[in-house]
Amino acid sequence: MNPAESAVECVREPSRAAALLHPLRLRVLEALREPASAAALARALDLPRQKVNYHLRELERQGFVEEVGERKRGNCTERIVRAVARHFVVSPDTLGALAADPDVLRDRLSSAYLVAVAARALSDVSVLRERAAGAKKRLPTFALETEVRFRSAADQHAFAEELAQAVADLTARYHDEDAPRGRRFRWFVGSHPTITKTETEARREGAASHEPEERSDDE
Repeated sequence: MNPAESAVECVREPSRAAALLHPLRLRVLEALREPASAAALARALDLPRQKVNYHLRELERQGFVEEVGERKRGNCTERIVRAVARHFVVSPDTLGALAADPDVLRDRLSSAYLVAVAARALSDVSVLRERAAGAKKRLPTFALETEVRFRSAADQHAFAEELAQAVADLTARYHDEDAPRGRRFRWFVGSHPTITKTETEARREGAASHEPEERSDDE
């Protein structure tokens, strides 16, 4: 797997997800983007070494941390470890039957459907990444992202209609059901408003919109 692929670790097993999502372990993994010893990590996090060692052992047991070397400190030898990836993603597979399923949702204009499609993509790609890594092959993927500022809702709708027609035309041109060595690819396109406010700003704005209007004495 090339460096770009290995920069992200997809977590598919519930037990691994549970081990990963412990708040302190998240801090440990963030600190271990660069190699360090348990002692150095304890100093950096201002935590007892025994506590750090406990969580390091669990992270290593679940495959999130790996040993990359040793370092002599006086009469002692310290193990140097680091996180196996710089970024981690928890796959919807960890939720089993509770995971969102686009096949059971009817409204393709709903945010629920978009979430379900994105969740399925994450689940499928995480499985395929493991298989490609096992076969020592590169996984053929493609992603396209852009941002459009529409003048009006009508323009947004027109853009979506033209995009859907373009995808339909391309599908009709390139799809070959009888190709003897053909390989199926799942394509999807989604859109959502761009996030322009921080969580704090959004909460403040939401609270202001729910405040009762002040009434004058004349009312």
